[in-house]
Amino acid sequence: MNAPSLSLAMPPELRLPDGAAPVACVDIGGTKVAVNVVDVRGALGRRVEPTVKEGAPDSLARQVLRMIGASCDDAHISPRDIAAVGVASCGPFVMRQGLVELATPNICGGLAGSGRGLPNDWTTALLEAPLREVFANVVVENDGVAALQAERRWGALQGIANCAYVTWSTGIGTGLCVDGRVLRGKNGNAGHAGHIFVSDNDDALCGCGNVGDVEALVAGNALPRRFSAYPDAASILIAAKAGDTSANTIIDEICRVMGRALYNLIVLLDLERISLGGSVFWHHRDFLLPRLQANIQGKLPALTDGCTLVPAGLGDKVGDYAALALVA
Repeated sequence: MNAPSLSLAMPPELRLPDGAAPVACVDIGGTKVAVNVVDVRGALGRRVEPTVKEGAPDSLARQVLRMIGASCDDAHISPRDIAAVGVASCGPFVMRQGLVELATPNICGGLAGSGRGLPNDWTTALLEAPLREVFANVVVENDGVAALQAERRWGALQGIANCAYVTWSTGIGTGLCVDGRVLRGKNGNAGHAGHIFVSDNDDALCGCGNVGDVEALVAGNALPRRFSAYPDAASILIAAKAGDTSANTIIDEICRVMGRALYNLIVLLDLERISLGGSVFWHHRDFLLPRLQANIQGKLPALTDGCTLVPAGLGDKVGDYAALALVA
């Protein structure tokens, strides 16, 4: 397991080449939705809102359409001039008549029931069909896969044939590439490593209904549910860095779980590099990265030697680049 030794260039500006028609870039997460319009001038009219989780199952899609319209207004672009809409969304996906709906644990309250307290009973949230009612060219991709493509194009995974992108945020998402080929699976759900079972811990209910998967144990919204003395994931990390013994014990535990998940990816797919992003990881990357490495270092060196963990080359903008990679 090699320590990171990369000196990464700054990512390129979000901008389309001269003569290109504008595109809309949408990043859907369990906590927020971000929308940009990108044209030859760059990224314009950025809008960020909490992810809608109330109302009818098409409420999220209607939010996205409204935000695209507002972004276009801010950028002085007519929505009719948008050539394509790229949507990088948390999953899993369900295909309905060839169109993507979201069966997303952190959005759809009908998956785990009242134990998660989400204000809806959705088992899926409509997404692609309502967007196609307005825009002819819509590309929807799992956000981990889209981020992987962005990292391979502009970030820390350039030139790497066997690699993964892992986001540690509200949920846990993964994009996988083996022998230079991005893995997608039958419904575009390849890489949902956050839902690998790793424990029988009965306080760890995931929004998907599983008890004891990786996401239920270490995701950003899982930590305050499991460790109620802390209001959010950031407060645990801040306390740990300040020397709080209880917080450090929690961080050691969650890094052991996350490190084992990364180890499993490495040995299953024979990876060369994993880039990591997401709000939980990114804002505390210098503190977390050595702890993740320590849970992989020396374990079955025939498989783990030659694989490097690195921070995402696109930093906290990886979601914007992920959506752009789908349509640029």
